Amino acid sequence: MKLVIVTGMSGAGKTVALKMMEDMGYYCVDNLPIPLIEKFAELALGNNQGLSNQVALGIDIRSGQELPLLDKILERWRTDGIPFEILFLDASDEVLLKRYKETRRNHPLAGAGRIDEGIKKERECLAFLKKQANVILDTSMLLAKELRHELEKIYMEDGTYDNLFVTVMSFGFKYGIPADADLVFDVRFLPNPYYVENLRPKTGEEKEIQDYVKQGGTADIFLGKLYDMLDFLIPNYVLEGKNQLVIGIGCTGGKHRSVTIANAVYEHLKQQKGLGVKLYHRDIEKDNKRK
Repeated sequence: MKLVIVTGMSGAGKTVALKMMEDMGYYCVDNLPIPLIEKFAELALGNNQGLSNQVALGIDIRSGQELPLLDKILERWRTDGIPFEILFLDASDEVLLKRYKETRRNHPLAGAGRIDEGIKKERECLAFLKKQANVILDTSMLLAKELRHELEKIYMEDGTYDNLFVTVMSFGFKYGIPADADLVFDVRFLPNPYYVENLRPKTGEEKEIQDYVKQGGTADIFLGKLYDMLDFLIPNYVLEGKNQLVIGIGCTGGKHRSVTIANAVYEHLKQQKGLGVKLYHRDIEKDNKRK
């Protein structure tokens, strides 16, 4: 079980960091009331609720007057041997002030006063957490993708967690191109089983259809070139900080050719480490429903 307390200065990127850690497989809870933290940790450590074995708790100045109670909780956890880490996100006062002005939001401790006074008060309130932090990340000069890279280096053990989730989706052009597709490939140039009466009711999930689509070797040549492209693109998408990729494979009705090719792409991508891969045949049953 891994429990990470994600905290830090307002405007330093804590919410963004939690979203990134969620993409890495962490079960994330933000702004949980301090009195509930011990009970939540007990449930998480016991894994009684089917939670991930990696949990991140977002705690910050919004906890108000309850925040000092956290110091005592952390002391008890150390005494009881409960494993936890503290990630503290920080940035310079100048950068924090600039971010607040850009977003036109007021600092939670500034009230009707000046933002820089609120920042000063917050530093004083969070000083005990920064002092105990296992990791302090200064985000003053970090882009979002650079922050993700730093978090992955720290919290993705041995690269065993998915850093990119790929959905391979077959579809029919006559039902529309998927709105969320990042890459779309048209396979209507391949042999079409639709025009063979005894094959028409079958789908690309069946070997008879797959053999028909792959006859002549054109499909295999196409797949080889597609694999090369994806093997090149995916690591570069990961470096750029992309965490979701939807690959659309389309034919006319989304039942034969696109299903066959999507299945092959899915099997290829499953072999790559560090990828989460999902297969989805959007239109495979639509022809049947229209009859």
